[in-house]
Amino acid sequence: MNILRLIPFLFACLLLSNCKNKDESYKAQIEEVLQDSVLVRANKFLKLTPVTITSFASPRSSGGIHDFFSEGDYWWPDTLNLAGPYIQRDGLSNPDNFTEHREALIGLREIVGNLTSAYIITKDTTYANAAIKHCNAWFIDESTRMNPHFLYAQAIKGRHTGRGIGIIDGIHFMEVVQSLSVLGKEGLIDKNSETQFKKWFSDFVVWLTTHKYGKDEMKHPNNHGTCWNMQVALYADYTNKENILAMCRDNYKNTLLPNQMAPDGSFPLELKRTKPYGYSLFNLDAMVMNCLILSNKATNLWDYSTQDGKSISLALEFMAPYIENKNNWFKEPDVMYWEEWPVAHPSSLFGAIVFDRPDFFEQWKINEHTPEVFEVKRNLPIRNPLIWLDRLEAGK
Repeated sequence: MNILRLIPFLFACLLLSNCKNKDESYKAQIEEVLQDSVLVRANKFLKLTPVTITSFASPRSSGGIHDFFSEGDYWWPDTLNLAGPYIQRDGLSNPDNFTEHREALIGLREIVGNLTSAYIITKDTTYANAAIKHCNAWFIDESTRMNPHFLYAQAIKGRHTGRGIGIIDGIHFMEVVQSLSVLGKEGLIDKNSETQFKKWFSDFVVWLTTHKYGKDEMKHPNNHGTCWNMQVALYADYTNKENILAMCRDNYKNTLLPNQMAPDGSFPLELKRTKPYGYSLFNLDAMVMNCLILSNKATNLWDYSTQDGKSISLALEFMAPYIENKNNWFKEPDVMYWEEWPVAHPSSLFGAIVFDRPDFFEQWKINEHTPEVFEVKRNLPIRNPLIWLDRLEAGK
């Protein structure tokens, strides 16, 4: 046999081996960083009874007990007309708005994502079964389940019973769906329950892609459009809707990336906000999650670049110095929650693994992994990286 013919094959094997070793190294480091805190929280979560939106009601909601309801964060009573419609104060959250459904959803994300992470670390099915119990309450049990839509999300008193931008509240379903995917592949969900889980999210995808609110959100030019795409992509992947996945890939390449990113890697529409630092981090996280969810062996969005050089690696490079040292930020501090950012961002971690950047990994490692400030939790939908690592492997 001609040894020269074997060289390309041997080189490919070497690259694959190095790539596998690198990924395993990062996974080991991630587990080392998270293991203690994951297990401490998981053991507390094992004791919790499921709580869904049916436990809370607001007289301002136009929906029923099974309908998710929230109010626009930056809308306040008009001091000159207290009985009239609310008025906007961008970047300033109204503490008197109804947030109980959103808090319950964030709680579901934390519980299910954490318990699934604990299962990954220990292979103890007690954690998996507890996670599934909470999902049963949200998506299957007729007395406690949520209806698969966001018709009444981010309402504004005196103006709107719900809005398309309320769909962004659904980003906290993502780690729930990824957990269901992981546990399903492990054979830990019975077929009947898995069918019902997938039916719920299949119906949700249909609503997100056909209702006016969903269509409006898809076209939203800033982080709302980014978050619509990452949500729909994940739910479509979970429910085997290949045509919608293809649409989301096209939307990322031809709309989100070229229209939202500046030539230097920044996101100008986020920089115009009264909280430009926090929103830049949030949109970067969402862009990275689009790459993670939508990349496969046929389409690698991590390496994708527009003709004028816009790419996810450029966005990571742009924000890295400001994550390293926030004092170098070139704009005024955010009007609220300036001190609470940055945290352990998924963009830093997944960027570190994909591009083999130990400096990005260090940024993820040293920052807060379990923030408790509600505004931070609201804008950090991905905080259980162990449940996502199989997607990195699948995209190679």
